[in-house]
Amino acid sequence: MVLLGFFGLVPLALWAARRWAQAKVERGLRIEAPPGIDSRGFVRLGGVEQWVTIRGEDVRNPVLLMLHGGPGAPHTVFTPDLRAWERDFTLVQWDRTGVGKTFARNGKTPLRFERQVEDAIELRAELERRLPGRPVVLLSSSAGTVVALPLVQRRPELFAAWVGTDFNPGIAACERVAMPATLAWARTHGSPAEVAFLERAAAQPSFDLATWNRLMRLRDKTAREGIGAIFPPRMLRAPDYGLRDFVAIIRGLEFSTAQLLPQMLAFDAYAVRALKLPTFIFQGEEDVATPPSVARAWFDALEAPQKQFAVLPGVGHLGGFVHPAMLLELLTRHVRPLTGR
Repeated sequence: MVLLGFFGLVPLALWAARRWAQAKVERGLRIEAPPGIDSRGFVRLGGVEQWVTIRGEDVRNPVLLMLHGGPGAPHTVFTPDLRAWERDFTLVQWDRTGVGKTFARNGKTPLRFERQVEDAIELRAELERRLPGRPVVLLSSSAGTVVALPLVQRRPELFAAWVGTDFNPGIAACERVAMPATLAWARTHGSPAEVAFLERAAAQPSFDLATWNRLMRLRDKTAREGIGAIFPPRMLRAPDYGLRDFVAIIRGLEFSTAQLLPQMLAFDAYAVRALKLPTFIFQGEEDVATPPSVARAWFDALEAPQKQFAVLPGVGHLGGFVHPAMLLELLTRHVRPLTGR
């Protein structure tokens, strides 16, 4: 009986520890308004209520509109990590359809990247209403490229600049570098079953969902800081996310990947050879998912009124968010001056 009582206390203690950690994070996120802004809530985009946060210490700062990757991995969980960014930018983060708190609110809704581009345009109009006249920089990560590139090609006038990090020019292009590297790792560190799986995957012209998911899990093992180590602790401490949201993040990631993988496989950034706005690619040096050499090849062929490529030393995929000081330094030195601020 005593033993049962003890094990009954363990979940309660874990819950209390999580609530304490969340409360500590929340205290560190407090923003005085005015001149700051801390808006967190649902915005109707494309007829669907979607979770949007707008945070910054001075509403006169330029806006940084962030497009997360995944395609179902909400970067709102990085809000505590990006606290220093809010001194120089007003950060706008958005759980797109099928993702995070938006998934928790709406469940399974039809997903298309084309619709998310339309939603982004609607969100840009909403930002103009709330923060009139503020220049907006678009920042996309990983699968967010599939929304960002068509968006800036279609409506370049909406943004002062576009910054791609974890930039994904297309799965086919990335796999020409990433697959041999993953196979080389597996032949040294992996099991015979893992090597056999990778050899079969490398011989396929494309990937089905099961193969893709297994490949991503295996590739994550090759990274110094894998996605599996990056997201769970941030999901648990994020002050805006309850346990229901935690479950929704996982379910939304599975649902979004299943729905959008065919479009991701068909995406090819090389179809776009020129853009009409300043373009920056800041890529992790050790990115095993979207290798910097592949991002650089696309960048070198691009025509843009202004462009710059930089490597984030010693970090991998999502490195600019896990080690945000490096990416912030590039943003403030190269991008923020373009906003007139």
